[in-house]
Amino acid sequence: MFTGIIQAVGHISHLTEGASGDARVTVAAGGLDLADAQLGDSIACNGVCLTVVDKTADSFSIDVSGETFSCTIGFAPGDKVNLEKAMRLSDRLGGHLVSGHVDGVGEVIHFAPVSDQADGSWRLDIRAPGSMGRYLAHKGSVAVNGVSLTVNSVRGNDFSINLIPHTLEQTMLNEIKAGSRVNLEADMLARYADRLLNYVNEQDKD
Repeated sequence: MFTGIIQAVGHISHLTEGASGDARVTVAAGGLDLADAQLGDSIACNGVCLTVVDKTADSFSIDVSGETFSCTIGFAPGDKVNLEKAMRLSDRLGGHLVSGHVDGVGEVIHFAPVSDQADGSWRLDIRAPGSMGRYLAHKGSVAVNGVSLTVNSVRGNDFSINLIPHTLEQTMLNEIKAGSRVNLEADMLARYADRLLNYVNEQDKD
């Protein structure tokens, strides 16, 4: 489990392809402190929960399955990645509960400063895939490449977010532009609420 508060920005330094579309991926950890990271620990890479299978003082390796490659982005050599170690139960929850299970890949349709001020916020508009729009709500939470953010407006599968300068400085979201693709995870509470509602409706039809 994660909070969506990014701890460092790293990059994909190496990828070794395996069988059935799987790969061993090595991540240069940037400023992420790996001193307490153990083999088997979870680290979110651009919002994807992955397991550490090898590590050095400044890098770690993960096994990425073909299934994960098919429904996420951000694992090509050279790609920058937002990094967050799994939270402890005693940690402060600064963002929202993020599972690291990506719901789909969205497309950036607009990304530009809100005003002419150099230190102002930026507006980010994203088109979510498929039926993911049902999980998005005004002032609700969403994770974009692992970053916990607040939805300012939503219409269908299109939603808008404001990014403050601090977020742009501390994450790789400053690298995106219109046309970029991003990993999206809906608030898990929305998923459970949707399932509960659909389950009740399914029972009523029986």
